[in-house]
Amino acid sequence: MTQRLTDSRLANIAATTIHQAFNTYQEQFNTITQHAQGRFETQDWSGLQADTSERLVLYRRIIDLVEAAIRDLLADRLTNKLIWASMKAVYSGLIIGLDNWELAETFYNSVTRRIFTTVGVDPQIEFVATDYETPPTQAKTSIYRRYERAESTAVLIEHILLDFGFAVPLADFDNDIALVANQIETRLEEIGALRTVERIEMIKCGFFRGMGAYLVGRMFSGSHLIPLALALIHTENGLSIDGVLLDEDAISILFSFANSYFHVEVERPYDLVQFLRTIMPRKRVAELYISLGCNKHGKTELYRDLLHHLAYSNDQFEIARGQRGMVMIVFNMPNYDMVFKLIKDHFNYPKDSTRKDVMAKYDMVYRHDRAGRLVDAQGFEYLEFERARFSEDLITELLEVASQTVVVKDDSVIIKHAFVERKVIPLDIYVKEAAPKAAKSAVIDYGYAIKDLAYSDIFPGDMLLKNFGVTRHGRVVFYDYDELCPLLECRFRRMPPAASYDDELAAEPWFHVNEGDIFPEEFDYFLGLSGDLRQTFLQYHHDLFDYKYWQQAQARLKAGDLAHIFPYARSQRLHS
Repeated sequence: MTQRLTDSRLANIAATTIHQAFNTYQEQFNTITQHAQGRFETQDWSGLQADTSERLVLYRRIIDLVEAAIRDLLADRLTNKLIWASMKAVYSGLIIGLDNWELAETFYNSVTRRIFTTVGVDPQIEFVATDYETPPTQAKTSIYRRYERAESTAVLIEHILLDFGFAVPLADFDNDIALVANQIETRLEEIGALRTVERIEMIKCGFFRGMGAYLVGRMFSGSHLIPLALALIHTENGLSIDGVLLDEDAISILFSFANSYFHVEVERPYDLVQFLRTIMPRKRVAELYISLGCNKHGKTELYRDLLHHLAYSNDQFEIARGQRGMVMIVFNMPNYDMVFKLIKDHFNYPKDSTRKDVMAKYDMVYRHDRAGRLVDAQGFEYLEFERARFSEDLITELLEVASQTVVVKDDSVIIKHAFVERKVIPLDIYVKEAAPKAAKSAVIDYGYAIKDLAYSDIFPGDMLLKNFGVTRHGRVVFYDYDELCPLLECRFRRMPPAASYDDELAAEPWFHVNEGDIFPEEFDYFLGLSGDLRQTFLQYHHDLFDYKYWQQAQARLKAGDLAHIFPYARSQRLHS
């Protein structure tokens, strides 16, 4: 039948098909997200995990279906760019009344890039920049509730908690409110604000992730704008306000690129992102969209951010700081806080994994609870850069180790596939260059990072300092995934005692070692810590060298004893 349709009619039908598919995706996404508060109130953690997994694969599933429909519909006119240009124009008109038009544009791009292997971008058939510089619709309601000055800070916080209307009450309502009020008043004094809060604006929707719920807003006192986030947990006695976050850094860590995505009900993501930027002005728009579960649009915003940097800078790409990897070649621009990671053609000995294995590890991280410790990576295909952005030495190295991924032309360099991540300082460099106190803090957090990963069923595999990094907030994260695996798949053993001194000196082990055996006693020898840093690590984390610690962690996971990993400092907890 499509053979009898004119090009313009075909473009209209195809654009409508993509529009309907987007609406279907958004309805299913919202339905899953709406379960989050109920899961939290009933402590249905396994249900929330299932919802998270379902939501992560939803986008790909819907795109698969609409791609097949478009291929069938357009048939031999599938790659006719005039039809696609018309489709884009029609689609732009269809989404003009949507409150999430920006997500709809990205959805269209996802279909387009499935059909065309576009090098760089093609503005004729893709939304490279949004069609709407200002929102095409007006918000029907405000994204936040406003609370005016009350007789006390405690009364203000009480009104906020009552308005959220959780089905489960706070176990110790009055005490929690008093603790929060005291923290706020202390913060006001620290920053030299007035002694009273003039008003508070709280985002109407709760933010749910893992075993926590977060109420996020901002306070005004005189000329000061103060971020505010209340962290709630569900204990056996009822709800409890576990933490209160009152500065940009703390809120930024809560929305970190190393955390999994929030479940948050919002009709207009644009408005929510704009609000969040007032309390996290240094957080890029892309990261905020990603944190809200709009990770595909976050990727779009990240690409736009990259194009903007290239347009207004003369930065050249260079090999990233740190030891060269056996599996990846990593490069960046000195004035841009992202790194580009390419899988090498061949891996250095003793690595025996394949490109497919590495891609699977990154997909595993995407689907897994990142516990605030695994760096989120965005995969990009067919990036095109000016050749002048690359030194000849870097081009030579790229062609030497990643020729299957890199195409060098006279005036351009094409990257067939790259993982793009936030730039962090490699931990081995950080502990050498940071002040002693900061280095010790990083070493302590390094141990907690390993433990947080274990609690979430992740074993890093290669725990060398060079595979971990330090964020601008001083938080330690893991970014080298080629040896990463589920903790429950590991076999932790105690090293049998040597029969003689000669056994200890022998090059080969004096006992049988099965594939996959892990001996925690050996960790101390290759972590690379010495002197005061080693002593500090041992003081806090000597248990990591004991096979019993790891076996107990596995036993807890098998028993379904989930641990809540707090995305804020211990000092910010109200109940120690």
